Amino acid sequence: MFTRISLCLALATACSLPALAQESTDGYLCCNLRSDGSWISDINYAEDGKHIIPAGTPLKVLNQGRYRVYVQIEGKKQALGNDYSRELDLNAFTARYVAKTDPTAALAAAPEKIRTAVREARVVPGMTREQVFMSVGYPVTSENPRLDARVLRYWLSSFAEFQVVFDDSGLVKEIVADPATRNLIAQ
Repeated sequence: MFTRISLCLALATACSLPALAQESTDGYLCCNLRSDGSWISDINYAEDGKHIIPAGTPLKVLNQGRYRVYVQIEGKKQALGNDYSRELDLNAFTARYVAKTDPTAALAAAPEKIRTAVREARVVPGMTREQVFMSVGYPVTSENPRLDARVLRYWLSSFAEFQVVFDDSGLVKEIVADPATRNLIAQ
């Protein structure tokens, strides 16, 4: 009797855990994201001491915590923080940043100017939304509730906002920013 109760409790507990907590998921980083070596924030600030981990970098999801997805990238454990997109539940947040297939494969057919911009984490007119996301990450949901909006707001720092404006066909029309920020983000 005790064994059967223990087994039922173990099965009930296992069944109630999120799928990502039960098994590791292999995937690829969706986009260029900046890390200090252990922390990646969804705001993706370009601060001193941070380096870019390129889109398409293989990773393994280790587990989830409160507003955190713990991953292994390039042999190091990193915390991917859901700091400004908390309207997304953690599974949706994870699905946004962990691609099942290498996102850079779709970039191969793009013009060299766009491939270069993505490698350099910059934005150029003519990019698709997906190319913008790959290049500079997803915009935070706290300021951008819809990814299909005509204008998406991003920040390189708390004082360096830039806006990506799309035309009617869904391609980047212009990048709006102060001159210093524009020089850092626009190609």
